[in-house]
Amino acid sequence: MSKVVLGVAGTGMAVAVAAVAVGPRVSDWYDGRHQEQVTYTTGSAAKAGRHSVPSWLPDNASGVHYLVSTTGDDRLLRATLPDGRLPAGCVTAQPGRGVHPVPATMKAGWFPEGVSSKISGSCGHYDVTLTGNQLYAWQDGAAVQAALRAQSAARH
Repeated sequence: MSKVVLGVAGTGMAVAVAAVAVGPRVSDWYDGRHQEQVTYTTGSAAKAGRHSVPSWLPDNASGVHYLVSTTGDDRLLRATLPDGRLPAGCVTAQPGRGVHPVPATMKAGWFPEGVSSKISGSCGHYDVTLTGNQLYAWQDGAAVQAALRAQSAARH
């Protein structure tokens, strides 16, 4: 009987160790499979290639990188702006305005950590940081849904 108990205990330990070792990778894989990342040479190509690319992105932007959640409204965007100014229709950051966090599940090598602490303004539902001529923009899906619900409630 004790050999059976030891065998079951040993198998349980092996499964626990495997879960600890593999679990985070499985979670990363699962989160990552609900995201699509694309690159475009220009803003006009990005808007023609994917309807969810924001309309405020200038056509003459270059080096556009875009990461989109396929199960929600989380987005990351990076683009080079030739004039180094916020796009038309965007507003500069206002003191006291709440900044939405960069979605925790959205990570890309081209999108720097801590960029939300240097917010320059907002463009539609995106918060943006402009560093030189590099625009970094992020959209928090939960914040977008809350804003849409509030707009809907205000109309009714």
